[in-house]
Amino acid sequence: MRAVVIKSPGGVEVLELREVADPPEPVANHVVVRVFASALNRADVLQRMGHYPAPPGSPRDTPGLEFAGEVAQVGPQVTQWRSGDRVFGICGGGAYAEFVTVPANHLAAIPNNLSWVEAAAVPEVFITAHDALFTQARLQPGETVMVHAAGSGVGTAALQLIRSAGARSFGTSRSADKLERADEFGLDESIVVKDDPRVIVEKVQKWTSGVGIDVVLDLVGAAYFEASLRSMAYLGRMILVGTTSGAKATLDYGLVMSKRLTVKGTVLRARSLEEKATATRLFAKHVVPLLASGAVRPVIDRTYRLDEVRQAHERMEFNESFGKIVLVFRNP
Repeated sequence: MRAVVIKSPGGVEVLELREVADPPEPVANHVVVRVFASALNRADVLQRMGHYPAPPGSPRDTPGLEFAGEVAQVGPQVTQWRSGDRVFGICGGGAYAEFVTVPANHLAAIPNNLSWVEAAAVPEVFITAHDALFTQARLQPGETVMVHAAGSGVGTAALQLIRSAGARSFGTSRSADKLERADEFGLDESIVVKDDPRVIVEKVQKWTSGVGIDVVLDLVGAAYFEASLRSMAYLGRMILVGTTSGAKATLDYGLVMSKRLTVKGTVLRARSLEEKATATRLFAKHVVPLLASGAVRPVIDRTYRLDEVRQAHERMEFNESFGKIVLVFRNP
């Protein structure tokens, strides 16, 4: 099979498309999926640079955290999938390859209305957003959510899920254009943040009549941390997902204690197989029906062939993409 291999840590030039061995026949509850499309994530770029090694059991030199394809082979304990089933899901790595092997309970059925490209743009961002908003933050109808980096893949997924839950969304970005484009996905209010994140606090006070934000979904990191804390309502919850602006910030204990705030970090890739299975099951139960009905939809920035993977990584590093960048492997 063909697979993208990281020759050594570095720039996009270290990505190489090679012929590698096909995966062995699946054992126990595992499934081999013939991949038709995968999507890029920031973790792929970090892994290529040598800053984010794959978790144990995942390929060290082939990136890729999500995929869409059809079941090729099933292990002897698998009863819920058959050869030819259309599936999408997440993995710890290795999805930049024409075949990937995953536990059966890490898969969900692709709705009939989604193409391979659309399906590939779904799993990582929608599972991450759903888990952060509902499992971690326990978002309730009528609450308010601040989404930092609202035009990102997870950001646009989160906006749609927030709207579907009957909550209100507020968003930030460094790009006015991205915020304008995010309006159609349910963004109620927004602010362009340049060099001074403190402008967030003033806007939130105005938007919420001084009450503050119930949930902050932070996809940016340390640069916005203090402003986020000061923007939060009593009993507010902050979920830390990304660190593109830094991973270290100063915590005001008094502010957190007086407001009785919850600050919680989350990561999907490094979770146990059981935790990933649970997140996938909840995604299949709550999000896939929304995708099937058209209530939420994947947001695609641009597609590239597998042999154009270097250009795809360059696109992501420019930070100009809106939605997901998808790698297309072959036509079914």
